[in-house]
Amino acid sequence: MLGLLLARQGIDVTVIEKHADFLQDFRGDDIAAATLEILDEVGLADAFLARNPKRVRLVRAHTPHGSMTVADLSTVRSKFPYVAVIPQWDLLHLLTSEAKRFPNFKLLRETPALDLVVDDGAVVGVRHASGTILATLTVAADGRGSLLREKSGLPLVDTAPPIDLLIFRLPRLDDDADDDAINIHLGNGWAMARLERGSYWQAACVIPKGAADEVRARGIASFRDVIGRVMPDLGPHVGTLDGWEQVHLLSVRTDRLRRWHRPGLLFIGDSAHAMSPIGGTGVNFAIQDAVAAANRLIGPLRRGAVRESDLAAIQRSRAWQVIAMQSLQRRLMRGYLAGARDTRGLRALGQRMAPTLLNLPGFTALRSHLTAIGFRRVHVARDLRGPRSYI
Repeated sequence: MLGLLLARQGIDVTVIEKHADFLQDFRGDDIAAATLEILDEVGLADAFLARNPKRVRLVRAHTPHGSMTVADLSTVRSKFPYVAVIPQWDLLHLLTSEAKRFPNFKLLRETPALDLVVDDGAVVGVRHASGTILATLTVAADGRGSLLREKSGLPLVDTAPPIDLLIFRLPRLDDDADDDAINIHLGNGWAMARLERGSYWQAACVIPKGAADEVRARGIASFRDVIGRVMPDLGPHVGTLDGWEQVHLLSVRTDRLRRWHRPGLLFIGDSAHAMSPIGGTGVNFAIQDAVAAANRLIGPLRRGAVRESDLAAIQRSRAWQVIAMQSLQRRLMRGYLAGARDTRGLRALGQRMAPTLLNLPGFTALRSHLTAIGFRRVHVARDLRGPRSYI
């Protein structure tokens, strides 16, 4: 997104991609209203929606004590009152196809960054397996396992309880009803979530960090039994899960850099702040980072000189939202884990009361807005907006 916005304004941009293609599974697929509004501002919303993403309008949570509406996105004031769920590579293909229309945009695949090029304390480019790329500004967007972050020496802080996810798919049966909701299931000591994806159910199970081997040791039959107890309406589907090769382990880490920059270098997206999978915010916050960076950097890049104060301003505009969302995600995760446990006494009473309290319109409206928009909309500067594309 950043490369596209800059290339449209005549800035020479080289994007290097580690893989040969974008077909990496289990990337964030939830494109929130805030990102759809950004795509609309740059003229790509129609082309994106033509790819027929699933439109999710509700988030529900289910416990043995009742159910609650976590978010109702149809109530959000937006041209796009839903989450568009689509394989992330479809979004990446759209952005790169548009960017390739500009001769000053270059995409190099199978080109992982290996190190930073530093001159007199300032980053002046990156090294990769085939050579060196020098640049006025290097932007690191290489994900939560960022090698460039490690090479930068910038301090990192962990921000959430350590968990992992077991991700799996179950087939939809002929009598399964259409479902436009993300469903969170809590109980029997487990927390799971599922989403209907056309011909199959995409599901995830939360486990403590490092507990995957313990879960596997109990056998796949035991795991099928757990799924059937926590998500009973999927009980008839679990027979197709006949081996651990069908269950993907996603190692979850949530953290953020205390400082997103040093001279000549800026971090955005997961490399600056790895978000929890709760709420599907990762890809959406990354897109907002890119827009905030483009808005601030277009002038300095045209002049050929980016000051560290420009980079600091980008962090100031975005970091408070990251900190607030990570704090909210941390509280939600602790609440989900507590809700998964069988409890007694006052906590059990609170669990029985929670569905009634949390279904109140004010609570639902606030959560819906945060899910769809975040804490503040990020808009593309008017002089960076392009004509509508028909890719």
